[in-house]
Amino acid sequence: MRRQKLDEEGKKVIGGAKKIAKEFEVFVSRGNVVDLAVGVVIGAAFGKIVSSLVNNIIMPLIGLLLGGMDFSGLSFSVGSAVVTYGVFIQNIVDFLFIAAGVFVFVKLINSINRHATANTTKVKDTAVAKKEDDQLKVLQEIRDELRKNNVQSGEQKDLR
Repeated sequence: MRRQKLDEEGKKVIGGAKKIAKEFEVFVSRGNVVDLAVGVVIGAAFGKIVSSLVNNIIMPLIGLLLGGMDFSGLSFSVGSAVVTYGVFIQNIVDFLFIAAGVFVFVKLINSINRHATANTTKVKDTAVAKKEDDQLKVLQEIRDELRKNNVQSGEQKDLR
């Protein structure tokens, strides 16, 4: 009969591949991993859209403005090596457009979050003010009742 390994709390110790599989299951089941995966897929799709925009619309227009120049064909040779710097220029333009798009998207999300936070704060402030008004009203009623009782008993205390 095989003896099972137990930890200091008496729980069964999972070994080797089973332990790694269990840790992976816990890791994958967290919400952040799913959010990250969705972000990567959306980012890849967004990158393809921007690349298409740059390659098929913007760069041809820039080339037309510069006298029909095609950036993707720009290159020079050093010995038997060919350096295609036009592709590099095109990738830089891709990056700038993707960075600008992400920047605008993040600014939009931050603006929406600020607006939502401001509305939540207004609702909380209104609720706190109403609660304070209710408390003040109760305190004023207590004060008035104490005045009434003091006047009836003949005592003259200053209750403002």
